[in-house]
Amino acid sequence: MQTVVTTKQGAVEGLRSEDGKTIIFRGIPYAEPPIGELRFRRPQEKNPWKGVLPCREFGSRCPQADLAGMDFYGKEFYDTMVPKASEDCLTLNIWTPVDQPKEKLPVLFWIHGGAFLHGCGCEKEFDGEGFAKKGVILVSINYRVNVFGFFAHPELEKENPEGVSGNYGILDQIFALKWVRENIAAFGGDPEQITIAGQSAGCMSVQTIVSSPLAQGLMKGAILQSGGGLPPLHKTPEKEALWEISQKLMDHLGAATISALRALPAEALREAAYAVLGDQDLRWTPHRDGWLLPGDTGCLALSGQIHDIAYLIGSNGNDIGGDDALQRAGAGWCENLLNLGRTPGYLYFFNRKLPGDSAGAFHSAELWYEFETYPRCWRPWEPWDKELSRIFSSYWANFVKTGDPNGPGLPRWEPYGPNSRVPLVLADTIGMKA
Repeated sequence: MQTVVTTKQGAVEGLRSEDGKTIIFRGIPYAEPPIGELRFRRPQEKNPWKGVLPCREFGSRCPQADLAGMDFYGKEFYDTMVPKASEDCLTLNIWTPVDQPKEKLPVLFWIHGGAFLHGCGCEKEFDGEGFAKKGVILVSINYRVNVFGFFAHPELEKENPEGVSGNYGILDQIFALKWVRENIAAFGGDPEQITIAGQSAGCMSVQTIVSSPLAQGLMKGAILQSGGGLPPLHKTPEKEALWEISQKLMDHLGAATISALRALPAEALREAAYAVLGDQDLRWTPHRDGWLLPGDTGCLALSGQIHDIAYLIGSNGNDIGGDDALQRAGAGWCENLLNLGRTPGYLYFFNRKLPGDSAGAFHSAELWYEFETYPRCWRPWEPWDKELSRIFSSYWANFVKTGDPNGPGLPRWEPYGPNSRVPLVLADTIGMKA
């Protein structure tokens, strides 16, 4: 694999990893910048460029709050520099092996979390070198968040033939997924072997995508981490709920029309997006619009309207939602697959208490293991953490390759079924446990 690859829009140049085994392409634009008149519009195909586009730096993140000052997660994930914020944020990153086999490689398409308010695809816990060494191409993306991704208004519905508005962040994700299907072969990937995955709001995004008719046939598997299942952690709101918070934002800014709102600087919208939240974080979210999302994701799953693909789902010991809500939701998802006569899912429970403090197996803790990026963290890791990371990431890579996480040198992971309604527990030991 060379560092210069030609996509349908033009040539891009990446760089080699420090060990020379992976080629990394950073900040590839997959759509036109959603600025000016394209603010609050669906993603548009990127115009072709001439020459070779340098893709050695990560692209901008969507305008959002500065997370470095967060009490816990600031230290855990955001204590290093992150890219600047800009509405020109629709980019993706690709990690692919230097030594390419004859056959095309499977692809893991990663969607970051952040309560649909913040986050980006190049946070320090995300990296594709580990997956590339296991024969899996990783793609991580940026998409629009908060007001930029989920503002909805009756006036905007007049601009679209379907009479819908909002959900731009999910439309970005699907647009990027289509870009990958069209271009990933040039990077050594198989467009028919794409698995989408996400954690927290990224997991909710995955559940939205597998519930959407707009994404039918775009993937062969899905991984849902700490945010999805049955019943869903967050019930999908009607469009009127998004109209309400969107109108609050307009009133807060003194903008009487969409044109006036589009004329305001991004910084003003960013500040207002947080100011109107009240005591609820999950206000700027996907909603039922009858087009992208025809109903509540839980109801769509129960009625069999989710995509018929391979699923892996689970959560952590000290996760969000209280009690064991997410674990029960994961089991509910797998039980529903059985009821629908679908391929059984794989259920996990991550319960390794991370060393260094009393936070335990907190929400997002598994990411250090999944991406094998734990050396970037401040924690005093133990030998078992290295081994657990090897096993965890190998399960994920195998699932991307075959729809089955099992493989040589790994404890047996039984699919959820009539004879095994328990998760694989990844903790100080690994095994199928209640």
